[in-house]
Amino acid sequence: MTVVITAFERSPDRGRGLARDMRVRWALEETGVPYEVRLVSFETMKQPAHMALHPFGQIPTYEEDGLTLFETGAIVLHIAQRHPGLLPVDVGARARAVAWMFAALNTVEPPVVELSMASILERDQPWFAPRQQMLEARLRTRLAQLSHRLGDADWLDGDFSVGDLMMANVLLRAKGGGPLDAFPNLAAYLARAEARPAYRRALAAQKAAFEASETSPA
Repeated sequence: MTVVITAFERSPDRGRGLARDMRVRWALEETGVPYEVRLVSFETMKQPAHMALHPFGQIPTYEEDGLTLFETGAIVLHIAQRHPGLLPVDVGARARAVAWMFAALNTVEPPVVELSMASILERDQPWFAPRQQMLEARLRTRLAQLSHRLGDADWLDGDFSVGDLMMANVLLRAKGGGPLDAFPNLAAYLARAEARPAYRRALAAQKAAFEASETSPA
C-alpha cells in the first residue's frame, strides 16, 4: 500500500520547508519510498476524521497498510528502521544516530521554537526585550555546544543519518540573520543538508503544494 501523509492545505511557512511535514517528505525521499500527500485545512484538522489520526489535531500523519502514526520523530524513525538509507548497519552507530535524532527534537528544537514564537507572539508585551535576550542566550549556548561537537566534520556521526536529517530540519528555523550565523560550521552543515537531492525534491514538493493553494479559491 502506498504511504499517505498529511500536510497543510495552506501552509503558514509559505513553502519554505519549516512545516513539519517536511521532515517526513525528506525521509521518504532519502529512502526512495513512494508516497502521496493529502492536504488538509485548519478546519479539517479539528474534525473527528483527522483527530482519529492525530489526537492533537495537527500534521503530519502517516498511514500505511493499516498503520497510522503521528509525531514526526516516530514517523521518521519508523521510515528509517524499515528502509535503508538513514540508519547505519553497525548497531552502535545506529543507536548513536537515533540519539542525535532525539537530541534534535528534545534539546535543540525547544529553544529554537521558543525564540521564534516569542518574536511573533510576544513582541508587544512589556517583558519582550529581557525575555528575548534570555531566549537568545539559551539558544546560543545550545548552538555553541552543537558547534563544538560537530567541529570540522561533515555530519554528526560518520555518514549522513536520520540524526542529521532531523537536526538540519530543526536548524532551518535559526537560519538567515538568526543565531546560526554566529557558527560558520553549523551554517555549512545546514547548507550541505539542503544541497542533498532528496531534500531539494521534498522542498520542491512542499513549495509546489503551497503555490497551488495560493492560486486556488479560498
